[in-house]
Amino acid sequence: MLSLRWPSIGRNQPSALLFVPFRHSLFVVRTVLSAFSPEPSWVPFMSAADLNFHIGDKVVYPNHGVGVIEQISSRSIGASIEKFYLLNIKSSSLKVMVPCSNVGSVGIRRVVRNGEVQKILDFLSVTDNLSTSDWKDRFKENSDRMRTGSLFEVAGVLKSLIALHQSKPLSFREKKMLERARYLLVSELAMSRNCEEAKIEEVLALALAKCNLRFPEASEFEA
Repeated sequence: MLSLRWPSIGRNQPSALLFVPFRHSLFVVRTVLSAFSPEPSWVPFMSAADLNFHIGDKVVYPNHGVGVIEQISSRSIGASIEKFYLLNIKSSSLKVMVPCSNVGSVGIRRVVRNGEVQKILDFLSVTDNLSTSDWKDRFKENSDRMRTGSLFEVAGVLKSLIALHQSKPLSFREKKMLERARYLLVSELAMSRNCEEAKIEEVLALALAKCNLRFPEASEFEA
C-alpha cells in the first residue's frame, strides 16, 4: 500500500505535487512545482465556472499539455482540509495533484473550443515579420510565452520558429522548443475536435502553407 506524506502548506506551499509512475507504484517527486515548471507570468481571465472541474474533464496543464481529471479528493493538511484534483498528463502519464484553490494560479484550463480552433488556424495562415533578436533573448521570450498556457501563444512560438528555421539553422534548444510547441498544439486540437493527431497535422500544414511555411521533416533536425 502506498503511503504519502504530505508537506505542510504555508507561505511556500507548492502549487501542485508531482507523481511519476514507476513500475506498479507512484513515487512522489518531493519538490515544489515551480522548480519543475515555473508558474506562468500571465494567466488568462477565467470565471469560477471555468475553474470548476469534474472527474473525466479534459484540461490543459501549461507547458505539459492535455490531461484528464482522474480523481477529486480531500486531504488533511494540519488543521485544515484541502481538496485536490489528480490529473493524468497524456504525453508522459505524469500524475499531478493540484490543490483546487490553486488551479487559477497554476494556469490549468479547459481544452480550447471549436471557435478558438478556427482563430488559431487563421492566425497560422497569416505572414508575420521574422524575429531578428539574439537567440538567447528570443529563447527566453518564447519560453515565457509557452508557460502562459495559452494555445495562441504556443501557436505563435511554433510559427515564428518554423519561419526562422526556413531562413537559418535553429539552435538545439530552439529545435526542441519547436517540437514541443508542435506537440502541444497538435495534441490539444486533436482532443478538441475528437480526431486523430495525423488529421490535425494535415489541417495545420494547410494553414501554414498559406504563408509559405511548412513543418520541418524529422531528418532536418537530426544531428
